[in-house]
Parts: sequence; structure tokens; C-alpha cells
Amino acid sequence: MWRTDPSGGVEQHGDEKVGSLEPEPTPWQALPVLSEQQSRGVELVLAYAAPILDKCQTSRLLKEVSAVHPLTAQPHLKRVRPSRDASHPHMLEMLLCLAGPATGMRSLAELLPQPAVDLRGLGQPFLVLVPARPPLTRGQFEEARAHWPTSFHEDKHMTRALAGRLFSAQEQAVMQGHMERAVWAAQQAAARGLRAVGAVVVDPTSGCVLATGHDCSSATSPLLHATMVCIDLVAQGQGRGTYDLKPHPACSFAQAATPQGVRVGPMHKLDEDADMEADEDSLPYVCTGYDLYVTREPCAMCAMALVHSRVQRVFYGAPSPDGGLGTRFRIHAQPDLNHRFQVFRGVLESQCCRLDPDT
Repeated sequence: MWRTDPSGGVEQHGDEKVGSLEPEPTPWQALPVLSEQQSRGVELVLAYAAPILDKCQTSRLLKEVSAVHPLTAQPHLKRVRPSRDASHPHMLEMLLCLAGPATGMRSLAELLPQPAVDLRGLGQPFLVLVPARPPLTRGQFEEARAHWPTSFHEDKHMTRALAGRLFSAQEQAVMQGHMERAVWAAQQAAARGLRAVGAVVVDPTSGCVLATGHDCSSATSPLLHATMVCIDLVAQGQGRGTYDLKPHPACSFAQAATPQGVRVGPMHKLDEDADMEADEDSLPYVCTGYDLYVTREPCAMCAMALVHSRVQRVFYGAPSPDGGLGTRFRIHAQPDLNHRFQVFRGVLESQCCRLDPDT
């Protein structure tokens, strides 16, 4: 195989004032963190093509060659392309078949059995690199068609997201406000000698902040990363939860508006037979339908906790060298997990990077 290179304000927090944050010095964009398949470079394989010397034979040759070599695993490849060299006498070139592991120059008679294919109108075959898989993004499409004409069924939503145009100015202002709250929480952690990572959980349907937390980990409580703290705070707001976070006054939750934390709407599951079942009280998963804003990319442990809690979207500011949502792993997009969620990076990135220097 061959592979090409891929191309705030002032806010009240209980009885305590959330201080004015410095304005973001440069514009930020919330960019999607895609799956491995969507973000990788275009993989290329060798194939045989041949010039069409008599364009009047094109329709017949297309039918006969397609019957012999249907390219069922590469439906994105177009059979015929214009010649790329104006000095050649022929105007069109036809894709015959993939080359397979044993490559080398082959004759038409070796590649196309007769009488199934009448070779009239075809010239000497040559090797060419073609995209092995259908393009999933416009970037992959542009890269793929530079090698051979390729079909592309564009996801306009994804294209807008990759261009930084998915969210309106009003939505971005709301997102910035939530991340500023997470930055404030991180600053409170730093003031207490803890790691400067903050997080906020929001119900996007109402805009309500359900939990604000920061990193509380220590030698005796190594699991209390900011994301884990926020998930537990949401659970406490629903009458559940595990950890005693009272020693950390900046960590708070909003009491659930409905009894026992039951929210309107069903619990959505991708696999009814999965191991991750609902609790015995049949409550929804802790973060079903909620958004997380966190100043630093969650680690693999926190990313899996977000899978289990059924979060809807994650927005993080600064990448992490061992991050589980884009930098080292892409746990949110693993096809073998029974829940996947959207991830966006870059919200107030420069501010978030200043909080934790190793990012």
C-alpha cells in the first residue's frame, strides 16, 4: 500500500464572583475531532489503466471491461478520465483493474481475456496510483481526485464543521461563556495547589450549567480528574454520586429539576445487548444529552467514562500529549463501542494552554 501525507465577562457562582477573564487575544474556532477513517490521508493502490485510442469504442469498452473486472470493492472510482498529457494523441484513459500484489508491466491480452473483451481501441497498459477507499471529507476528496477521478457524497454538515462555520456567532458566545467558567474552575484549582484543569457540564436544551468542577486528584484519590469530578457532580445532582467533594468549594452541582434526576426523553442505546445497561432504577445514563466543556483534552480513562455516561458532545480547549479524544486516541469514534459522541477542540485554546504548560 502507498499512503500520502494528510493534508467571557463576570459571572456569579453561588455566593462567589467568577472574576473577569482576560479576553481571548486571538479568534478561536471549534473544530471537530474526526474518526481515524475521516482524518487520515488518502491510501493509494496500484492499478492498470490504458489509453483509449478510438473514443468511438469507449461505450463498448466500458461495458466489457466492467463485466470482466467490476471493481466491486472500489465503487468510488470512475472508469474513464481525460488524458492528463496534452502531447498524447489520445483524449481518454480507462481504468482496467487493480494491479494486485504481483505488479509489473502487463500486456492487454494478459489483463483482459478474449473474446470477453474486444481489445480494439485500447493502447498499451500502464500503472497508476488510485485511491483505495471512498473519500469521507472534502479534503480527502480533493486529495483523491488528484490521482484518479473519484465519486464523493459530501456531508455538508461535516464540511461546515471542518471550515469552522458550524456554529453561529450567538452559539459561539454561549460556548465561550461555558469555557470561561471552566477556565475559572481551573484557576481555583491552581490557587489550591491542584492541577489547573477545569470542566463544566451543560444541558444544551436549556443552557443550564449542571456541574462545575476541577481536577481534585491526589496520591490518595488519583482518579479525580476534572472530567470524572464533573460526571460525579452531575450524578449527585440526580441523587446519586460517589465522591465527597465538599472540601473543594469551587466544585458544585445544580439539583435536578425533576424527581430523582429523571429527565424527559428516552434513553438511547446503540446496542440493546451491550454490557453497559441502565441502572436498576431505570434512570437514564448520567450525562445523556449533555455537553462537557473542559480546558484540557481528557485522558483515555476520562474518555471512557464519558462513553459510559453517554455524554452528547465534548468541547475542549487545549490538547494533551496523551489525550484520548484526538491527540493519541480517538475513543469517542471507536466503531466497536456502543456509544459515540461528538468532540470539538480549540474553544479558548490559547487561554487553556496557558493554564497547563505541558499542553
